[in-house]
Amino acid sequence: MGTARATIKLVVVGDSGVGKTSMLISYTKNLFPDGFNYPLVFDSYSKIIDVKGVPYCLAIWDTPGGPAYDRLRPLSYPQTSVFLVCFSIDSPASYENVCEKWFPEANHYCPGVPCVLAATKIDLRGDSQVIEALAKKRRRLFTTEQGQRLAWEMKAAKYVECSALTQEGLKNVFGQVCVSAVAVENLELVAKKKTRCVVV
Repeated sequence: MGTARATIKLVVVGDSGVGKTSMLISYTKNLFPDGFNYPLVFDSYSKIIDVKGVPYCLAIWDTPGGPAYDRLRPLSYPQTSVFLVCFSIDSPASYENVCEKWFPEANHYCPGVPCVLAATKIDLRGDSQVIEALAKKRRRLFTTEQGQRLAWEMKAAKYVECSALTQEGLKNVFGQVCVSAVAVENLELVAKKKTRCVVV
């Protein structure tokens, strides 16, 4: 593919339990971690990826979503090219925290850096047991339309959906992430400006 033109630093954020690490392992290792045959741990990962005919080095950073890490997590943010903000379609709390926590945090530390919104666990839409269990609690899985509306409200660069289990939409998630990062980079080259992250 040739030498990478530049590095795209992708930082993945979202509530604990939304499936961030499973998504990353499924994408990079081509398998679904069950915690037994493969540990649910993700180290930083990089690979050469083609974006509209140009090779880039995609560097992926996983982050912990728990409140205990709120002070440490931003240490991963400097030089971020793009954020992937995740919520799970079966978790109202993770959906709400997209606008209450994750977009504000990304915009605070890295103003101007694009954020792609991702819905995870979309395989649950075909799981009748999950749907019935939620119905008993008077709840439903979040729809594509609800995700798109949230992305529009938060001015997300893109809205994507995926399943780490079935890998549906998985490659598209990372393809759109890279396209979003490169679009901003190209605009900055034209404007001769450079966005930087600040840690305070």
